[in-house]
Amino acid sequence: MSRPEQLVKGIQVWVPIPDLKNLQDWLMGNVVANAEGNNVLIELNDKKQTQKQYQINEVFIRNPPLLDGIDDMTALSYMHEPAILHNLRQRYDIDIIYTYTGPILIAINPYMKIPTLYGKEMIDAYCGQPFGKLAPHVYAVAENSFRSMIVEEKSQSILVSGESGAGKTESTKLVLQYFAAMGGRSTRGQRTIEQKVLESTPMLEAFGNAKTHMNDNSSRFGKFIEIQFDTQANICGAVLYTYLLEKSRIVRTQKGERNYHVFYQAIAGSSAKEKEKWNLSKDPSDYFYLNQSSCLQIDGEDDAETYQRTRSAMDIVGITQEEQDHIFYLLSAILLLGNIQFQEEKNDAATIKNEDILRRACTLIGAETSAVSASLLTRQITAGAESYTANLNKEKAENARDALSMLLYSKLFDWLIQRTNENIKAQAKIRNCIGILD
Repeated sequence: MSRPEQLVKGIQVWVPIPDLKNLQDWLMGNVVANAEGNNVLIELNDKKQTQKQYQINEVFIRNPPLLDGIDDMTALSYMHEPAILHNLRQRYDIDIIYTYTGPILIAINPYMKIPTLYGKEMIDAYCGQPFGKLAPHVYAVAENSFRSMIVEEKSQSILVSGESGAGKTESTKLVLQYFAAMGGRSTRGQRTIEQKVLESTPMLEAFGNAKTHMNDNSSRFGKFIEIQFDTQANICGAVLYTYLLEKSRIVRTQKGERNYHVFYQAIAGSSAKEKEKWNLSKDPSDYFYLNQSSCLQIDGEDDAETYQRTRSAMDIVGITQEEQDHIFYLLSAILLLGNIQFQEEKNDAATIKNEDILRRACTLIGAETSAVSASLLTRQITAGAESYTANLNKEKAENARDALSMLLYSKLFDWLIQRTNENIKAQAKIRNCIGILD
């Protein structure tokens, strides 16, 4: 907000205008006459050069053009919303997606790959450079954290935040890529710890990410990755912590969105022999949990190819072929559970219309069909010392089915995290850590 004495004739300012989506945008203008009282007359930089009165608290002074597009916005003469947005837009228009605000890095998702911005050459360029010496970059943040850990001999942390689709997951992967390059080689068997840490991310994306309206690869869970370093500053292990998995997505998906990637990957990429073994259909539209959103594919994404990367990542983090088979048995069973249909009898008690679907699902997970059927159709009620069985109606039976599906998937997800942590845990003495909260 500007002060009245600052708003003198001829000075350039920003004023708010509503855009077509009823969100606030900003337009440049010039003060026509010195401010009087709480109002000031502004000539807008539009086609008609409209003149309009604004309240002083709505008007923000524009920074000198010399500061347009600067690397670090703490150097702006005036720091306010329109100044920040203008500076970011100036940089984005010339394909510069990174900007500093002091120690904070702002990254604007370009929604396309920029190969020249990443890789070994860029990592080498930022290695050992003081923060702020080179152009803003996610590698600079990673380098600053890594060097601070070594010099100060203290653990560090990096917070990656933003709305859905902002690019948090990709930024986290780039930070991990940098640490892997800096962290030397700490081998265990035929794979390095760095590889296992990096490859755990694609696997987690398959089981924890989904297409939403905002983002084709949206993380539907939170994670904290602790990268552990030994006394030589080499990566010696890592620990993954996850929280708030969106379990409801398993059973209910909005129109235009998808369930978790792994379901579509398995259907598209598994062989005919694997489909037969896992009792898996060839078409995702055969499953209610997948077809209810009327969105089965992502433009430009090959689920069959991604499936191969997911399986490779499972191999790298140490999940055996037998364990992988059991994972897909369970995924297939969850999809079959979603196809179970109920009908109500005269007494409102629900019964299962397609018992064969239930039997197939139970066979896959090694459960007794009668026991699972009872859990879906009835519930035990205890009143004092007495206990009796009550029948569920159709709606409650469907809720019981969905609750079982969500429980199975969440337990599988937790097991994947546990199994991955067992394989990437530190074997050497841990000196310091760098935590990444995504």
